[in-house]
Amino acid sequence: MIRVLSSLHQAASRFRKDESGNQTIEFIIFFPTVMFLFLAAVEVGVYSIRHVVLERGLDLTVRSIRLNQAAITAEDIRADVCANSLMIPDCPNQVRVEMLALDARNFTDSSVPAETKCLDISDGTPVQPANEVQEGAPNQLMVLRVCALFNPFFPTTGFGKSIPKASGGSYALVSLGAFAIEPF
Repeated sequence: MIRVLSSLHQAASRFRKDESGNQTIEFIIFFPTVMFLFLAAVEVGVYSIRHVVLERGLDLTVRSIRLNQAAITAEDIRADVCANSLMIPDCPNQVRVEMLALDARNFTDSSVPAETKCLDISDGTPVQPANEVQEGAPNQLMVLRVCALFNPFFPTTGFGKSIPKASGGSYALVSLGAFAIEPF
C-alpha cells in the first residue's frame, strides 16, 4: 500500500512539474475573446462602409435634384441613389425614399416625421409602404430621407447582436438630406 501511495505521489509530482499544456490553456482562454472582438470589428466596419456609401449616394442625388437635373419621382430618386451607392446589395428592392416639402419660415423639429418608414420584410416578402415624394418650388426647403435594410454578417455575435433590428432580422440605415431647390 505504501508503495502504491509512493508511486502516486511521484506521478503527481511529475504531472505538476510538466508544462507541456500551457499553450493550450492560453489558447482556450484568449481565442474566443479575440474572435469575438474580430467579428465585432468586421460587423462595425461593414456597417460604417454601408452607411458612408448610402450617405454619398444620397448627397449626389440631392445635388442633382437641387440643381433640377433629375426627375422627381420615387422610382427615379431610388434609381439615382442606387446608381450612386455601389455597395448596397439588391439596392432597388431594399431602399425606400421619402421627400417632403417644408415651410422654411415655420420650421420646427416636428415638421419632419420622427418615424422613418422602411420596407417591411418580416414575412419574407418585401412590402413597400407608399412613397411620399412631394415636388418643391424654387427656393423651397426640401428633406429627402432614404432608408435601406441590411442583414448583419454575424447576427449572433458582437455588434450584430446588439444592433436594433428593424424588420425581419435586418437593420435599417437611414440617411437624411435637406436642401433648397435652386431657382430657374
